[in-house]
Amino acid sequence: MNKEQFFNRLINEHGINLTNIQKNQFNKYYKLVIEWNKKINLTAITGEEEFYTKHFYDSISLAFYRDYNDIENICDVGSGAGFPSIPLKIIYPHLKVTIIDSLNKRIKFLELLKEELNLENCHFIHARAEEAGQNKKYRESFEIVTARAVARLNVLAELCLPLVKTGGYFLSLKAQKADEEVSEAINTFKVLGGKLEKDINFKIAGEERHILEIRKVKETPNKYPRKAGIPNKKPLM
Repeated sequence: MNKEQFFNRLINEHGINLTNIQKNQFNKYYKLVIEWNKKINLTAITGEEEFYTKHFYDSISLAFYRDYNDIENICDVGSGAGFPSIPLKIIYPHLKVTIIDSLNKRIKFLELLKEELNLENCHFIHARAEEAGQNKKYRESFEIVTARAVARLNVLAELCLPLVKTGGYFLSLKAQKADEEVSEAINTFKVLGGKLEKDINFKIAGEERHILEIRKVKETPNKYPRKAGIPNKKPLM
């Protein structure tokens, strides 16, 4: 069984069946990341099977516990090479995807990826998440905001929850020690208008994974997020 067959079997178990177009998109996606990885640091994982499992399958795992057919838009904070939002976009072409990243080189890669994979309704913002969160164009505008282990949870919450519309969700993908991060972030959620609803625990390739679902129950106070760099230097507790 080759890597594509293995990958397809894994997601088939969750009711997701890829078209030939989608299979080709994932194949081209992998090749583009590896090619650009020689120019800029996109990933430390370059082996094809591991890449498909730890990047593509991990990203798509968000759809194992939520129906994205009813979701209109998502925002991805600090996605790097487009994880998890671009794999979700391939599975659900109707999604309007916004990615916020502070490194312009990664934005250029994402623009190329969008063109090569023929993706529509993808928007890439070259900015700090703190800046985007205070921009009226993006603040409290998204049904779902995702982040994939780019910082500790209490920091991510301040970067992501201001972007979520009331009633929407901040979904954080975490590996081990998620319980520790949740404990230090519970009050942060409350301050920012969020509430932890679920900690979905599962394994990918034998490694522990968590999807933390934080629901936006009320508007975030206007002073958050604070200025660029402050959430990381002085996390809310």
